[in-house]
Amino acid sequence: MHRPGHYGVALTLYAPLGYALVAGGRQDLALVGGAAVLALTNLPDVDGKTERLRHRGPTHSLVFALAVGVFAAAVAVPFGFETGPVATLQLAGLGFLVGVLAVVAHLTADVLNPMGVRPFWPFSDRRFTADVVPASDRTAN
Repeated sequence: MHRPGHYGVALTLYAPLGYALVAGGRQDLALVGGAAVLALTNLPDVDGKTERLRHRGPTHSLVFALAVGVFAAAVAVPFGFETGPVATLQLAGLGFLVGVLAVVAHLTADVLNPMGVRPFWPFSDRRFTADVVPASDRTAN
């Protein structure tokens, strides 16, 4: 899947969380979360910019999704300090969810094409694919 396809899948998977935030009166967090999921969803493709990592290798795994979630939570924590510990934990939780969701959305989009992904790396090298469309399919993207 190419960049536009990843954005579409990310926004589709983020929509229920964004809706819940808006329904809870937190339009600000819904907007920031949507922007963050868009900013992070193509992060797994950083492997194509280095010779050290194989494409669709470690960065295309649930372990990487958890790492991005922890990073996003850590980035969110300072924004809650002024409003107290509960708000800090809530922001950290939202950051974690958005980080994990962004990478899971990327994996979901990549599983649609024949190359697939190995989401359980390093525990398993089993590749998963739905083989629905080629990654370069213009309509899917």
